[in-house]
Amino acid sequence: MFTSVLMIEKPLTPEDVDFVTTLHGEERISFVVLLQPRGDQADVLLRAIDDVAMGELREAVREGEEPEGKEAREPAEIGLEYSLRALREAGAEAVGQVVEDHPLDKLKSVVDDAGADEVIVLTAPHYVEEFFHRDWASRARHKVGVPVLKLFAHSE
Repeated sequence: MFTSVLMIEKPLTPEDVDFVTTLHGEERISFVVLLQPRGDQADVLLRAIDDVAMGELREAVREGEEPEGKEAREPAEIGLEYSLRALREAGAEAVGQVVEDHPLDKLKSVVDDAGADEVIVLTAPHYVEEFFHRDWASRARHKVGVPVLKLFAHSE
């Protein structure tokens, strides 16, 4: 069985589930999902700049309204359970956890513990972080010792 560690920021859409579960054709796949809710490390200004760069001005204005820190924990847990259920319904094995602090440190230990074959970072575009190679995928490539695939999440 092929094992992927899947890093996400929000619950998977049906399109995301279809996308990640069909990446390896008919091969059976197991996912270890790490969902990081917005927290203190997620800079509101950088998110707003990304929104402006994508032409989503209304979203840029609302960035300060998003729950962060402890307020984001419960919605993240609900989103994780939804995502795990969707992956299982698509025929994959799936376990996961919400990661609040230092997601890349946690990623390294999860990759090692699971004997993962790859890491998939499924995220919205973060232009500022990507430009400076500070996004999850760029940083993970130097840390985990397995291939890291960066995919853009679908939005609903």
